[in-house]
Amino acid sequence: MIPRYTLPEMGAIWTDEQKLKNWLEIEILACEAQAELGNIPKEAAQTIREKADFNIERCLEIEKEVKHDVIAFLTNVAEYVGEPARYIHLGMTSSDILDTGLALQLRDAGNLILDQLKTLDGVLKKRALEHKFTPMIGRSHGIHAEPITFGLKLAVWVAENQRNIRRMEQAIETISVGQISGAVGTFAHLDPQVEAYVCQKLGLKPAPISTQIIQRDRHAEFMSTLALIGNSLDKFATEIRHLQRTEVLETEEFFSQGQKGSSAMPHKRNPIICERLSGMARLLRGNALAAMENVPLWHERDISHSSVERVILPDSTITLHYMLHKFINLMEHLIVYPEHMQENMYKYNDLFFSQVVLLELAKAGVSREKAYRWVQRNAMKVWNKESNSLKELLLADDDVRAVLDAEALETAFDIHRHFRHVDTIFKRVGIE
Repeated sequence: MIPRYTLPEMGAIWTDEQKLKNWLEIEILACEAQAELGNIPKEAAQTIREKADFNIERCLEIEKEVKHDVIAFLTNVAEYVGEPARYIHLGMTSSDILDTGLALQLRDAGNLILDQLKTLDGVLKKRALEHKFTPMIGRSHGIHAEPITFGLKLAVWVAENQRNIRRMEQAIETISVGQISGAVGTFAHLDPQVEAYVCQKLGLKPAPISTQIIQRDRHAEFMSTLALIGNSLDKFATEIRHLQRTEVLETEEFFSQGQKGSSAMPHKRNPIICERLSGMARLLRGNALAAMENVPLWHERDISHSSVERVILPDSTITLHYMLHKFINLMEHLIVYPEHMQENMYKYNDLFFSQVVLLELAKAGVSREKAYRWVQRNAMKVWNKESNSLKELLLADDDVRAVLDAEALETAFDIHRHFRHVDTIFKRVGIE
């Protein structure tokens, strides 16, 4: 069942109607190829093209008896075609249409996801430029480190999303292969030209070699790519969730008029979209593992992968497409609080300048160990709230003042030195 929130074009790819349309086109193209090779009458191929059709309800009715979806489909098609139907599926096996049809679905689903990734690229770049020089504190281990800008944080996301675009392009290329090679992939009852013709018409490449199936490392790569993209969205969403905490409140999901955050507490504004994205990313990671388990099959194939793929492939593509749709909207409307970033950055006043002073002392000839000790003993007084200013403490420290005068210390406490290479970083990421 396609979830109600799915964008229509993605949901349509995974309907039974579209699956069987793909199967039908593959069978018709195979007949046309056979006719061109002189293996079946051209009149039969033309009749098949004109009359071939199916009815989903009838296919399901037949399947109840034969317990085989492809045989049920072929039986139903024959009811429309008549006598020339004996040329349909000539020398082929079920997986020829199953796997080639699946390749079409995955390619089309992958392209929709790729479109969303490219849209996200534009949104992230726009917000990064908007906050290119919006200062905030950088954190390591969750603790205040040195200043960054919110634009730089978003530029990191831009670069990661660009890698995901390249990964998705590669995954689409990997999965866009078809096969029409027969029961064990040997073309025993087929000319390889049939496969070449069908794949060319469908915009696929023929698998260089197959067994009864297209090898499942391809599908595992595709699914791993979806999981990696989901991981990125999880990472971005987790950061927004941290930044939305009441004690931080540097960014916040847009909260619409009339929206409610809690059934009990009217004041709540919760990061529900980010939490949803983090949860759904877990599904993608789990499905990627299932795809890995599908790679080792018995001999030329068994059918253990089939039941898994009927769940994980539509579910993962639909899920990620939805996640991207929601995250794009989230980023377009993300509320940013520069004033809170400023307040948080100076929560311990000028403590984050400690490394600058350390480096200036080292440049002036003080050993790193001694310089570290001098700065740290003063920094800890600010940390412990014994003083409000590292600079004032350093100005009163005889060891430090013997090396750095008041002008040198004033220069060291200039925040703009932290942002002097922001333009260079943005250019390297391709944000201009």
